[in-house]
Amino acid sequence: MTPGLIALLIALVVAVAGGVIWRLTNGRMRTVPVRGVADPGALPAQADSPAGQGQLVSAAALGEPLGDQATLLQFSSAFCAPCRATRHILGEVAATTSGVAHIEIDAESRLDLVRELHVLRTPTVLVLDAAGRVTRRASGLPTKADVLAAVAAAVGSE
Repeated sequence: MTPGLIALLIALVVAVAGGVIWRLTNGRMRTVPVRGVADPGALPAQADSPAGQGQLVSAAALGEPLGDQATLLQFSSAFCAPCRATRHILGEVAATTSGVAHIEIDAESRLDLVRELHVLRTPTVLVLDAAGRVTRRASGLPTKADVLAAVAAAVGSE
């Protein structure tokens, strides 16, 4: 085999592996370990809290009240097709689950929150418990079942 063909095969294997990994992780809710944050309205992120882990987000920082049980915080952008589908799913969950609020934030207009909460793409969904602590997060379009499970976990973590 020629070196060019070998390089092409390696590139193909890497691309396929990357695609499979992306497909498996896209939209999956990840558990966020709880870390101590002293101030409930703490923004910016604490130095010991990488990637917004366990960070507390206040209603004042969002400009809207948090849900009594949990809050589904969605970061979207104007031309994001999966953001519309995510909005629909989160809206359904919030409407059918008492004490759950859905807050959608335009990522372009709130770059301060995007940076502090380490939002790298849209849609990104953060599940907050009643105190405003980030308990789960997903990048990409989550499934309704994953969102319901994340809300149940956030409500049960209190």
